[in-house]
Amino acid sequence: MSKSILIVDDDKILRDTLATGLRKAGFDAITAASAENAQEILNKVLVDAIVLDRMMENIDGLTFLKQIRETGNTTPVIMLTALSGPENAIDGLSCGANDYMSKPFKLQELILRLNNVIRTNTAAKQEDQKSTGLILSDDEFFVLDQNNQKKLLTLSNEEKKLLQNLTKPVGNIVSATPMVAKRLRNKIKGVLSDIDIITVRGMGYKIIKTKTGI
Repeated sequence: MSKSILIVDDDKILRDTLATGLRKAGFDAITAASAENAQEILNKVLVDAIVLDRMMENIDGLTFLKQIRETGNTTPVIMLTALSGPENAIDGLSCGANDYMSKPFKLQELILRLNNVIRTNTAAKQEDQKSTGLILSDDEFFVLDQNNQKKLLTLSNEEKKLLQNLTKPVGNIVSATPMVAKRLRNKIKGVLSDIDIITVRGMGYKIIKTKTGI
C-alpha cells in the first residue's frame, strides 16, 4: 500500500515539484500551502510522514511542529530549510523533527530519508502495540492470543480510525463520539481483559493497560 506524505510549504513551485516527484516514486502526496491548511488536513487524514518547510508566513514550521507534538501527534516529520548551520538543525530536532534537510537537496535523498523515518516509526508503533496485545498490519488490527497467533479484530471504519489514533502512541488522548468509543471499548474488552479505554474529562479518550488481567 502506498505511503501518504503531507508536504507543507508556501513555495508553490517547490511544493508541486516535490508532490510530482514523490508520486512518481510511488507515494501518495498531499500538499498544504500553510500550517493552517496542514492542520485542517491532519484533522481529517492520517498520513505516514510530513515534509515541513521551516520558514513560512503566519505560522512558521517550528511553531507548527511544536503545536502538533503537543497534541500527541507522533507522525514522522522531515523539516526543510534554506538556513545553514548546525544550530538550525538542532532547533528543528529539539522541536520534534525526526530528520532535517537543507535546501537545495536531491529528491532521491528525501525519498531515502522518508522511507527511513516511516520504517522506524512503524517498528516503534508495532512494538508499542505488542505491549498491549494489539497488532496493526495492512491497515487492520489483530489480537495476539495465548499461542501468539494473530486474530482479526473486526472494526467499523470509525472504530478503526479511533483505535489507530489511540495507539499512535498508546496513551494518546483522542476526541470521539461517545457511541463510537463505547463500541470500541466493548469490542476490545471482549478479547483483551487487561486493556481498557477510559474517558479523560473535557479532552476525550485514551487506551490504557490495566494492572491486572481481571
